[in-house]
Amino acid sequence: MKKNISNKIALYGIMGALALSLSFIESLLPALPFLPPGAKPGLANIVTMFAACSLGLPAALYIAVLKALFALVTRGVTAFFMSLCGGLLSGAAMYILFKFKEKIGLTGISVISALMHNFGQLIVSFFIVGSSAVFGYAPFLILFGIVSGILTGVIFKIILPAVNKLNLNTSKGG
Repeated sequence: MKKNISNKIALYGIMGALALSLSFIESLLPALPFLPPGAKPGLANIVTMFAACSLGLPAALYIAVLKALFALVTRGVTAFFMSLCGGLLSGAAMYILFKFKEKIGLTGISVISALMHNFGQLIVSFFIVGSSAVFGYAPFLILFGIVSGILTGVIFKIILPAVNKLNLNTSKGG
């Protein structure tokens, strides 16, 4: 029993480090003029997807909270709340959608999760700005969410067989 708990703690730590590393790498990417401000591909969400499908909801939410804390330390309070709200909605959506994986597919799960992340960020923006004008930004976020969701979903599909070969002995739950 103790070995199983130790393995799970180690796996959570590795996944957290990988998610933070991918988030840091994304922060180094230059802003492209045709993309919404702050838009990044969301590569760390690949780690969240793995956590949601292999370890369950607590692991996915752990990754989301860890990424939000990283945003707090590196970019400030606003980035923290944007990351936290988007990440929690996205992680919960992933966990729920994995129950319908056969119908939706991994890329579909990734796209819907990316859209949920963007929706969470719009909600935070609304409360910060205090105006529904921020929802005018939604069409751009929907388009970018679809593109980034497809990208991360395809990458996840490509790496999943290799990750499954590692036999990490994961079990859903806490």
